[in-house]
This record gives sequence, structure tokens and C-alpha cells, in this order.
Amino acid sequence: MEAARSIVVLSCLVLFTCGICSAQLSKGFYSQTCPNLETYVRSAVTTKFQQTFVTIPGTLRLFFHDCFVRGCDASVLLANANAEKDHPDDLSLAGDGFDTVIKAKAAVDSDPQCRNKVSCADILALATRDVINLAGGPFYEVELGRRDGRISTIASVQHSLPQPSDNLDQLNSQFSRRGLSQTDLIALSGAHTLGFSHCKRFFKRIYNFSPTNRIDPSLNLQYAFQLRNMCPLKVDPTIAINMDPVTPRTFDNQYFKNLQNGMGLFSSDQVLFTDQRSRATVNLFASSEDAFNSAFISAITNLGRVGVKTGNQGEIRVDCTRVN
Repeated sequence: MEAARSIVVLSCLVLFTCGICSAQLSKGFYSQTCPNLETYVRSAVTTKFQQTFVTIPGTLRLFFHDCFVRGCDASVLLANANAEKDHPDDLSLAGDGFDTVIKAKAAVDSDPQCRNKVSCADILALATRDVINLAGGPFYEVELGRRDGRISTIASVQHSLPQPSDNLDQLNSQFSRRGLSQTDLIALSGAHTLGFSHCKRFFKRIYNFSPTNRIDPSLNLQYAFQLRNMCPLKVDPTIAINMDPVTPRTFDNQYFKNLQNGMGLFSSDQVLFTDQRSRATVNLFASSEDAFNSAFISAITNLGRVGVKTGNQGEIRVDCTRVN
């Protein structure tokens, strides 16, 4: 018996080092303590979405950035000195994403039965599902039971997030360290069908790619000139450009069709098509929205398990922006 228990503990530790140890997450985690949880979150997210579309890409990106740094523990929401959100890679996170979680938390806590019983990490996971669905994407059940982390540092963000210039080996390395597969990587990249980026993030691709090519040769030339028109030399580098120039407000598989046409905004997007190892998956998702949606649900569920704190770990924050 003791040996069996040791094996379970050891296997969980092994899983945790690669980012996943989700034994204590479950889909009905709050069914007794806060049975109307999902209704409260959905209502708050819908109201926020009616005020601004940025709610959708802002919340989705916030979840990804949170899970990739210290795991899905809402540490990105903390506003202490030297916090994650102050790292250069997080400065572009939209304030509307943060506000969505805060509004949803207030809605949940307005019910005395639920007050201070639901973690900010779980509220962010639910809000992410809801914004995807509100944008036309799939609805899926969210595993719950995360606790909120107490630590948030600028240093922990360094080298923790994929970069716009990453190649497939670099991307796979980032994702595999968190227990995520190449298929997860490609499916989650499909979230770039929503939202925007800033000129400075892809400027080199359209003006100064290499000594022999001013424009990245993997970039559709007509699209490159469109980007130059939107991001002329000496323009404000924070000008926002849609990640998906075709259907920027709809969660669909257009992103993958764009890659087939050389219209990935980042080289880390376009490499998914130019690299033979990932091209077949891009082609599959471009040809079948059902295949993409199914893979995305699996991928974002796996992402939601990365480095989670459960049971006696962490806490349930009264205020999402500060530790108790």
C-alpha cells in the first residue's frame, strides 16, 4: 500500500515537472459551493463584450500568458511591485482582459454562497471559454479547482513566452516543457484568428528581413505591401494591426487558410506552414473547421492544466490583483 502511494506521488511529481498534474481538477468542482458560477461569469463576460470587442482577444491572451508563466494560477493578475504584468512581453496585454476577470469575480462574489470560494484562476479559465464561444468558437466544459498563486515576478516571464521570430524547434521546446504537443501548439496558434499586434512586433519582416531580402520571402508580397501601408517607416510602433486580415472578429479556421497564402503576421505563425513537419496539420485545420475546433478544445484543456495549484496549495484571492 505504501509503495503504491509512493508511485502515485512520484508519477504526479514527474507530471508536474512537465507542467501537468491535473488529478484534482474536475468539471463539477463548484457544483455544491457555487452552483450558479458559470452563469455569473458568462453574464459578466457578455456585458463586458457588449462594451468592447477587445474583451475577447484580451481575455484569451491573458489566459495564455498566465498559464505559460508559473502555470495557470492567476499570477499575471497581481499588481505588486515587480509583477509579471510589468515585463515587456506582458505590457501589451489589453486592460480589458484584466477588467473582464475583475468584473466576473465581482459578479460571482455578489452571491453570498459563492463569496471568496472561487479562485481568480478558475474565473479566468471560464471567462476564456466564454469569449471564445462569444466570438463564434466552440463551447466546451472547463476543468476547475485551481488555486491562486502568491508569487508574481518580472524575472519569471523572461524566456517563458514564445516570440514572434521563433522557429518550429523553439516553439516546440517552449510547448513541450509544459507538456503540450506540436498539435496543441498549432491549434493554440489558431487563436491568432482573433485580436491584433503592434507594428514593432513584425517590422523587421517587412522592411529589413535580411541582407539579401528586405521583405521576408515567406510573406505574401501583396500582404507585405498592405502591412507597409499600415505600418509606414517612423510610424508609432504601437499602431495595432489585425492578426487575421480576413475575419478578425470571428473565431474560425481562417488563420490556417491565411498561412497557406503566406499571410501569417509573425514568422512564428508562417513557419507552421513553411516547415514540412507541421504543414500537414495546418492543411487539415484549414480544410476542416471541425478538426480545428476539436483540436483546440483538447489543446486549451491541456493548457489549463499547466502548473496548476490545487488542494492546500496557493489561496483563493479576495481581490484578484493582490495576495490575501
